[in-house]
Order: sequence, then C-alpha cells, then structure tokens
Amino acid sequence: MINFPCGHERPPIHLLASESDLVASLALQSERSQPLVAAMLLEEIERAELHDPESMPPNHARLNSHVQFLDEKTAQVRDVQLVLPSDANIAEGRISILTPMGAALYGLADGACINWPDLDGNERPIRVMRVEHPQSG
Repeated sequence: MINFPCGHERPPIHLLASESDLVASLALQSERSQPLVAAMLLEEIERAELHDPESMPPNHARLNSHVQFLDEKTAQVRDVQLVLPSDANIAEGRISILTPMGAALYGLADGACINWPDLDGNERPIRVMRVEHPQSG
C-alpha cells in the first residue's frame, strides 16, 4: 500500500467504464435534490481513468466494495460498503455512492488520501486504509 499525502491535489482514481456510466446517470438524476454531491461525483468521474474489467487495478473502490477509511480530522476509522442508493443502510454500514462520503471514496486506492467536504462544507482529510471487493460468482 502506498500512502499518498493528503494535500490539495486530489489522488488518482480508477473506475470501471461500465460502472461509471451508471453512477454518472444516477448523479445526473439527483442534481435537483442533491446538487453538491451530484456535482462532486460527476467531477470525480470526469477526472477518473476508466478501465474495462480486465485492466482495472485491483485495489480501487468501486460499487459494492468494502472500504476501511480513516477520518484524519477525528481519528475515527470506519468500515463501509459503497452501494447504489436503493441498497444503502447506514446502520448496516452500506453507504450510497450519492452521499458526500460515498463520492469521496469512489475510485480511490488503498493508501490514498483526499481532502473532501463533509455535510457542513468543512474539509476533511479521508485516508483509505483497505479496499476489498466481494467475491463474484
């Protein structure tokens, strides 16, 4: 795992091309109800390097990934699963890709750190500690 410094420059992100189309579509649909999150998510998708399943780096957060991250401001470690809005359940640790935290984590690799606004608009340094993908099949 490479630890990227948590600076002003955003770390590189890698996404599945097919998945990014779905997430971009959801973001566009939510522009009226969640304009800030939708804009942030679309901006992240725009700057992402897109891959097909065979070339996708293995340690980047995508839909259904389990992500352990550290909020460097509060020193709180959390384990979450990134999911579509219809599957979200915060009590069970499933967060929607259309939340500020879901948008922040999407596409990041183990060790990446990003400064990301919270619900109140305050910058929070978020460090990804581990990314795991569910077993398919």
